[in-house]
Amino acid sequence: MPPEKEKDKTPASERLRALFPDIWKLVRPRRGLLALGFVLMGINRISGLVLPYSTKYLIDDIIGKRHMSLLLPLVLAVLCATLIQGVTSFALTQLLSKAAQRLIAELRRGVQEHIGRLPVAYYDANKTGMLVSRIMSDVEGVRNLIGTGLVEFVGGLLTAVIALVVLLRISALMTGLAFLFLMIFGLALRHAFRTIRPIFRARAKINADVTGRLTESLGGVRVIKGYHAEEREARVFAGGVQRLLDNVLQSLTATSVMSLGATMVMGMVGVVVMFVGAREILAGTLTIGGLMTFTAFLAFLVAPVFQVVAIGTQITEALAGLERTREVMGERPEDEDPRRTAAMGPIRGEVDFDHVSFAYDPGKPVLKDISFESRPGTVTALIGPSGSGKSTIIGLISAFYTPSEGMIRVDGVDLSTVRLDSYRTQLGVVLQDTFLFDGTIRENVAFSHPNATEQEIMDACKIARVDEFAETFEKKYDTIVGERGVKLSGGQKQRVSIARAILANPRVLILDEATSSLDSESEALIQEGLSYLMRGRTTFVIAHRLSTIRRADQIFVVETGHIVERGTHESLFATHGRYYDLYTRQHGLEMNLFLAPGEGDRVPEQAEESEVKNGNALSEAVRLLRG
Repeated sequence: MPPEKEKDKTPASERLRALFPDIWKLVRPRRGLLALGFVLMGINRISGLVLPYSTKYLIDDIIGKRHMSLLLPLVLAVLCATLIQGVTSFALTQLLSKAAQRLIAELRRGVQEHIGRLPVAYYDANKTGMLVSRIMSDVEGVRNLIGTGLVEFVGGLLTAVIALVVLLRISALMTGLAFLFLMIFGLALRHAFRTIRPIFRARAKINADVTGRLTESLGGVRVIKGYHAEEREARVFAGGVQRLLDNVLQSLTATSVMSLGATMVMGMVGVVVMFVGAREILAGTLTIGGLMTFTAFLAFLVAPVFQVVAIGTQITEALAGLERTREVMGERPEDEDPRRTAAMGPIRGEVDFDHVSFAYDPGKPVLKDISFESRPGTVTALIGPSGSGKSTIIGLISAFYTPSEGMIRVDGVDLSTVRLDSYRTQLGVVLQDTFLFDGTIRENVAFSHPNATEQEIMDACKIARVDEFAETFEKKYDTIVGERGVKLSGGQKQRVSIARAILANPRVLILDEATSSLDSESEALIQEGLSYLMRGRTTFVIAHRLSTIRRADQIFVVETGHIVERGTHESLFATHGRYYDLYTRQHGLEMNLFLAPGEGDRVPEQAEESEVKNGNALSEAVRLLRG
């Protein structure tokens, strides 16, 4: 997406012309409905002119010349025209307003679906609140393009043209003077809308920023309260609200100036009509009824000026929202990459990294020349300090990103050419930050396999030990877990996540700190489920508890984007390198809490024997140490 500064350099006229294809794309399926709307609006406006036009005959002929026989036909004509006007107004609201709301719903569905297909990198670069604003707010103003707003605006112009013809027939002099003032005001409006459109664009961006921050604050309320940061967060939000207020006030100032100009024009036109009209009546070139009719029709000529101020502002806002929506829809979905044409059948799970490098930002590599092979049915463990590149390797395996250099193969096929739907359906992920939806336990487990039978769901829950806590709830598996699973403990959420992965029956499995939220007792219980889950699958494990990866087929120590050591637990431990340091430091920290002075120098095997002897007391203390 181009930066905001670059957008501002593009002339407004060019940006507006670029929107025409998108506007036509919206209008084209509804062109018949809009055409009907224009016809109804034309009938509506012509019917509305009957009453003011009848004023001349009422005053000059019926009252002035006492032609009473014309009174009843005139009244019936006005009554019929009023009825037609009311019916067409009702029909317009029913047709166009409802069509506009259906369009908004359709656009929201389309934008949400499109955003859902964008690559993970897009989410990394944009806040959640901004994306919510794009889906919910930016499309809202489109109703003014398809609904009654645009049709009423065109109807107002039609009425103005008819009124202009009638006014010229009554008094060309007064009409010319009034039209001159309106033309001057029209030129001023053109300049005003050029000024106000960037204000609406800025408002949409500010609103997205404020919404994003608010979404983050509500999602992280426990962190905010834990650090007693309510006032600080309130100040941040208040600053955003103030920016939004300043923008709204700026737009209100602009629209107020336009309204002031419109009022002044109306007043000056009224003065001209009074002065010139009175002189023409006294000169005998204009009747009183003619002046009354002129005044009534003048309102229809001036009314579109006020509609331009009101509806024109709304359409300007709609165009700004449509422009922002167009930017999102212009992002290419990850599954539309022209290179991704290979559809994978059932995979074995052979994963090869061939001299892979990757950078989120150009010139700032995160991974450098990574090569390894993971065979089907094996477990590959990744360890290393935070920021070393472990999660990036997992992201590449998940096809969230594509390598900057090198190649990743799955069963010998370049992963960058594989259709994502055929690959990710065979991929299972259990993350450290377990995400659960605000639904039931059953719904969250079944998320990975919506068509699973009840027995399959129960089997997965039993293997992951979900049944041990779910059965204790009043509603059992129909218990609502709350937003992000807030009603469950960390260990319970992780068990649900593991059950979800078991139900998916993946060929490639990723465990990112899968037992980090579990205490020692829960971890021991769930190892059986994890062992079942990893059986026969290609498994990648990120773990900080090194004791959990001792049985891995290969262990990679990752630092600063490089694999600095690789091997099994025994071979790496024997080399006394980085793995040895990490392992002994971690186990030494745990054991030194309980060993007498001098005992901390024992080798890890002896420490593990002591850990077994200490039993549950040691496990509980280690659990408390880890939080």
